[in-house]
Amino acid sequence: MLVNIRNAWSDPAFRTEFAATIAVLVPVLFALTHFLDWVERRHGVTLQDPVLALFPALNLTWITFLIIYAGIIVGLLVLAQNPRRLLLVFQAYVVMVLFRMAAMYLAPLEPPPGIIELRDPFVEFFGGGKTLTRDLFFSGHTSTTFLLFLLIPGKWLRVAYACATLVVGVCVVLQHVHYTFDVVAAPFFAYGAYAIVLGICKRRGIVVN
Repeated sequence: MLVNIRNAWSDPAFRTEFAATIAVLVPVLFALTHFLDWVERRHGVTLQDPVLALFPALNLTWITFLIIYAGIIVGLLVLAQNPRRLLLVFQAYVVMVLFRMAAMYLAPLEPPPGIIELRDPFVEFFGGGKTLTRDLFFSGHTSTTFLLFLLIPGKWLRVAYACATLVVGVCVVLQHVHYTFDVVAAPFFAYGAYAIVLGICKRRGIVVN
């Protein structure tokens, strides 16, 4: 493990790639700030969701946040011990954010009826301080948790992140924060971002341990 860390950070090409990735990630997140603010001002279509129609919304905000942010913190700490995987997470996350922006641009949606707002401080920061309700089409919380599942090492950690993805997806549906298809689609977009970045690595001859 320590050998992997030393080998990665001693490689000038890796250090350059890591710096370039962060240099792209930061402006993409700030571009997302303005984009989400624009999305909130735009009107969209309200969909009929037969699953959401079965039950009233439940406020599961704190359960959702606990799982998401505990998962992110643990994931980053674990992945810091494998710099190449950590770099892949950042790169795939950039691609996934671009996917989300494209999806929201092409498919403007109104929030599900009966929504209980999910007041996420991180998302609100990147949305200009507002509570976001129209950042739909596929769930960012679910897709981020699934992306960590794809790249986290270790059998039991992967099982834990698979379960976390399922619970987060169920929570945002029960709270009527997302339509059911938002949650179902999220892992596919996350996997697509992961596959693109991993494919580029393979074509460059980079082995991910």
